Amino acid sequence: MSNLHYYIIGNTAEGLINHLDPNLHNINQIITLSHPSSWLKTAIIKKLTEQYNQSNLEILESALGNDYLDGFIIRDQSLAFIDSRIATTSTANLNLEETFPAREQGMMEIHRLTQKAYDSFAKGLKVHDDLEEIYMNQMDFDHADQFAVNFIADLFHNIPKKEHTPHTYNRLFGTNTADGIVNVVPHLFENIKTVHYIKGRAGTGKSTFMKKIAGACTDHGFDVELYFCSFDPNSVDMVLVRDLDFCIFDSTDPHAFFPEREGEVIVDLYEELVPGTDEKYETEINDLNVRYKSYMKEGIGYLKMAGHHRDQIEDQYIKTITEADIGDAVQTIQLNL
Repeated sequence: MSNLHYYIIGNTAEGLINHLDPNLHNINQIITLSHPSSWLKTAIIKKLTEQYNQSNLEILESALGNDYLDGFIIRDQSLAFIDSRIATTSTANLNLEETFPAREQGMMEIHRLTQKAYDSFAKGLKVHDDLEEIYMNQMDFDHADQFAVNFIADLFHNIPKKEHTPHTYNRLFGTNTADGIVNVVPHLFENIKTVHYIKGRAGTGKSTFMKKIAGACTDHGFDVELYFCSFDPNSVDMVLVRDLDFCIFDSTDPHAFFPEREGEVIVDLYEELVPGTDEKYETEINDLNVRYKSYMKEGIGYLKMAGHHRDQIEDQYIKTITEADIGDAVQTIQLNL
């Protein structure tokens, strides 16, 4: 079976963003796991996935870091197991503290450091807005609009509209974590036939272009996976439509990739819409890039410090809870479903 990995939580310039709800579309049984230890909940989630290995699972990666998971969804069984920390609704809550007593916590320092990270990202976004303005002032918006119209016309050439009420699954393909900036971009389109890598600069209309494509896809009755930016949560970084075997994504730093197989092509919005701008405003652009990246680095540093504090807290549980304890808890959970 092939599992799908993505993020629904992001550490962004606007704070913590949660896209869980649209991904629980048509999921009737939502079981939340409640406990102060994210390590414990992750261990149980991983063990539970082994019990459902005959199904295609949607694994929810965690903004806490690579060692954690936020849950998983079994769409063909209309079932989900979710960490209560990020849950917005549930049909049943499993309080793991009844089996694994909570220990002394130190979450206030983690929250303080995480907020400092958000503050740094917010400062970085303001600098990024100034960077965008340089390129936007050079844009030919009529040409940009027509370019999008032509692209969409080519995409839907000879493809009829579906008699289907479409759904949009809002997600992230990565985020800022205690382990740095992470993403699962190559995994998402590894089985997609047609992949478009958008190249460009801040303010060259990449997100607007993709929003128009996503709108056209839903207008044609196709479900859309819409992946938002983990820095600016109002910006779109990827549109993926599995029924069209189609993906288009922002392939610029810090998630820059290049075509490696047939069916993968580059869409260069810089050369199409604002050629020569880099050279014309080289000094201003370089200065803004340095400032923007310094704030991002600062924010990641705070997340790393928060992660260090979390590791110390989690260590209390790691040292006392055995693999057998985890197995017994999972068996109890399944018996009570």
